[in-house]
Amino acid sequence: MTSNRLPNRGRVDHGKPVRFTFDGKALQGLAGDTLASALLANGIHLMGRSFKYHRPRGVVSAGSDEPNALMGTRRGAGQFEPNTRATIQELRDGLEATSQNRWPGLGFDVGAVNDHLGSLFSAGFYYKTFMWPRAFWDRVYEPVIRGAAGLGVSPTESDADSYASRFAHTDVLIIGAGPAGLAAALAAGRSGAAVMLVDETAEPGGSLLSEPDVVIDGKPAWDWLAATLAELAALPNVTILTRTTAIGYYHQNMIGLAQRLTDHLDTVPAGAPRERMWKVRANQVVLTQGALEKPLVFDGNDRPGVMLAGAAQTYLNRYGVKVGDRPVIVTSHDSAWYTAFDLAEAGAKPVAIVDVRTDVAGALTDRAREHGIETLIGRTVTGTSGRLRVSSIRVNRVENGKATTPRDIACDTVLMCGGWTPCLHLFSHTKGSLAWDDELKAFLPGHRTEAVHIAGAGRGLWGIASVLADGAAAGTQAALDAGRDATEHAHTVEADRPGTGITVKELPTDRDPGKAKAFIDFQNDVTAKDIRLAVREGMRSIEHVKRYTTNGMATDQGKMSNINGLMIASDALGKAPPQVGLTTFRPPYTPTTFGTFAGYHKDATFELTRKTPIDPWAEAHGAAFEPVALWRRAWYFPKPGEDMHAAVRRECQATRASVGMFDASTLGKIEVAGPDAVTFMERMYTNPWAKLGVGRSRYGLLLGEDGFIRDDGVIGRLGPDLFHVTTTTGGAARVLNMMEDYLQTEWPDLQVWLTSTTEQWATVALQGPNARKLLEPFVEGLDITAEAFPHMAAAECTVAGFPARLFRVSFTGELGFEVNVPARHGLALWEKLWEAGQQYDVCAYGTETMHVLRAEKGYIVVGQDTDGTLTPADAGLTWAIGKKKPDFVGKRSLSRPDMVAPGRKQLVGLLTDDPTVVLQEGAQIVADPNQPKPMKMLGHVTSSYWSDAVGRSIAMAVITDGHAREGETLYIPMPHHILTAKVVKNTVFYDPENTRLSA
Repeated sequence: MTSNRLPNRGRVDHGKPVRFTFDGKALQGLAGDTLASALLANGIHLMGRSFKYHRPRGVVSAGSDEPNALMGTRRGAGQFEPNTRATIQELRDGLEATSQNRWPGLGFDVGAVNDHLGSLFSAGFYYKTFMWPRAFWDRVYEPVIRGAAGLGVSPTESDADSYASRFAHTDVLIIGAGPAGLAAALAAGRSGAAVMLVDETAEPGGSLLSEPDVVIDGKPAWDWLAATLAELAALPNVTILTRTTAIGYYHQNMIGLAQRLTDHLDTVPAGAPRERMWKVRANQVVLTQGALEKPLVFDGNDRPGVMLAGAAQTYLNRYGVKVGDRPVIVTSHDSAWYTAFDLAEAGAKPVAIVDVRTDVAGALTDRAREHGIETLIGRTVTGTSGRLRVSSIRVNRVENGKATTPRDIACDTVLMCGGWTPCLHLFSHTKGSLAWDDELKAFLPGHRTEAVHIAGAGRGLWGIASVLADGAAAGTQAALDAGRDATEHAHTVEADRPGTGITVKELPTDRDPGKAKAFIDFQNDVTAKDIRLAVREGMRSIEHVKRYTTNGMATDQGKMSNINGLMIASDALGKAPPQVGLTTFRPPYTPTTFGTFAGYHKDATFELTRKTPIDPWAEAHGAAFEPVALWRRAWYFPKPGEDMHAAVRRECQATRASVGMFDASTLGKIEVAGPDAVTFMERMYTNPWAKLGVGRSRYGLLLGEDGFIRDDGVIGRLGPDLFHVTTTTGGAARVLNMMEDYLQTEWPDLQVWLTSTTEQWATVALQGPNARKLLEPFVEGLDITAEAFPHMAAAECTVAGFPARLFRVSFTGELGFEVNVPARHGLALWEKLWEAGQQYDVCAYGTETMHVLRAEKGYIVVGQDTDGTLTPADAGLTWAIGKKKPDFVGKRSLSRPDMVAPGRKQLVGLLTDDPTVVLQEGAQIVADPNQPKPMKMLGHVTSSYWSDAVGRSIAMAVITDGHAREGETLYIPMPHHILTAKVVKNTVFYDPENTRLSA
């Protein structure tokens, strides 16, 4: 195997070899290598196959914009990942890399036949090819398309890794640790501002890592870099995160960061997460992401061995890898000339520098002559040759805009540079506007919507001196804007490499343009002729061109292809680039693992389990638990020898006989406050609120705009402009979001403030004939006798020495109170009441008993006894609608013809003919059990329990025309028999006169 490693060059550790495999072949790299640099060091340029044509492809870049060198990588059992960028994956001992999208092998791929059928796979072929005959779609087209779709192989094992997440707040967040970012960090860090500096690579430095000969502040670039990093590390207010990609820029300066923690380690510490998601809120953001090098568009620009000139410079100076012995440089920018000089000084023999410009600085041509490099100015490239690696390039003169006089030049690599594009993906996430710079032929940041500063190459500057100065100015201003006293520090630069260039569309060719394969999007095999075809076929919007050709839709999100595609589209349309515009950049900036987004949400922690302050007591007293929304709630409290049914029967009897205690802390709670609180409540809920007195409560019913029941709860008015709103346990967030939506979009003129207080209050419900006796001694400053504190009363007072909001409400039909105290006092209150309640044989009950007790009284549970299609009339709740209210959410929908038409499902009660039979919840109901299958279902059972209080089973159901079926016998087919039950319109099965409620 050929070795292209240069001894004692680069920043890799030449004394630490690292073993890995590629397609089963054992290879060796060095510590500090990426997978790409290690493969190049071993003389391997062929690394994959393209998606559509299966053309041989090699590495093009050295960063996250890489479109070709995507690998399947395995680090161990359950640690396989497809589409890993070889340019980002750091080498680790034992890493297994596999090329993708080829069969049977990388060197010989049967799928390459597509390359010879290119005329069948032109832009938009899938929109045109698979339309006829239509009958072929299911049997032929779809199976073939599904089989061919995708890039790489999906993992078949469960992910063995763990992932983490973290929140952070900082004064200044700097994204990109190149020279501009480092200068910004120094300026902001020295001011005392809290600074986070992040970079997606393993080592800060950016372009400085590839240009060691530059001298900054009197020190060689790498010495200056080491000193700068040491100073930043010594500042306690500065945090540096490497291997960290800013994947998204969201409103109010929220940035998502994906940090790779262990993929580079030979041995991973036990329990260490693989990746971490950071959610950072920054006062000021500084974007110093630099610029992306553009490829040139010419026939055969995709062969292995054709890569970006800046990438070759990076592999040489950072990794000590010479990408070729006889390279040809093709460029429209000065920067590629310095790559040629660096390669020549490292022992390579650049054959020629081909510059498409007609005017190149004499200093560059003179230096090229000193190195013995032929310079071909004002030339174009019209083709390359070589099957699995480039072997020659065809160079032409340009006369009157056309290529003439071809000349073939033998080479082993082609290094291209079409200029540089400012990296503005993150800036675009903020919906900041882009401004076209006609001189640079590039988009630059325009109007800003966030507190963001852009510095360096990201705003079109070039050269170390200019970007250092710009970064220092941006860091100083960011610190000042964050309220710090900052002073800008100037840097001196020697041996700088400033440069200029031009932007070209597609290089002139000496071939039939229809036959040339000049690639723009390497991964998706989009060519220049595809762009022009899309325009000819009617695509005028750049977004339509993108989707018709798939340009920019690959995993690199067009980092390498978008500008070239735009320039060619603008030429085909006869419009200036800013008139055509760019496609939309969306998060994430680079492909991000599902695990990073999931974070801790895996296996037992897939969903957050919320526990009330009283949960430890319930666990200590042997409660069985059930999940309710995101909460863990006590289901029932079994005594020795009791199953659930026995425990629930005992809890029901004890509560109705004396007093029961229930943890109701999970009820959603929202404070609605402000001068317009009454108006807001009138508009949101069906009930009237204007005349509800302070110190009183009312059942509240909430509808959607469609008129269907969304939520309900008891709402207390604690002041003229203050309401304490309760919601169902699972509906708290949904109701708050709905309220906020209406407040912000429909009624922004209302002076109302909404505050979620669900977790601020612990709630203890006391239910039963002795509830008042138990509670009364603990209440201070409030008379809770029946006369002074009647049913549905509400007050703020002190209970057991704790500030409290006390409501006299019942969800059992018994005398009841709900005591709300600050969450930190919830457990103490419960324990005090529990101890005092022993004289009344107090009983703790859980959610199952709660459901039985409420069902005996016909109280519904939204989401269980409603199915999202019930109106208040369907549920028998028309009494909860304010008859004189001019409007409320959903009011107009209630009068739609289909909302009052026959055939609606309605809530009714069911009494089984055999009173000992308890129906299954969810069981389907039919009118005729002998009808042919599939039977016509009338509805289903929503709630069903055994009731000791009633002495039989009881149930509720939603049934078509249920209110008109009073007394009708319906049938419930079960697997082995058919049950029968009679419909009762009144769902109140116990104490219909409510005598116990006011006991």
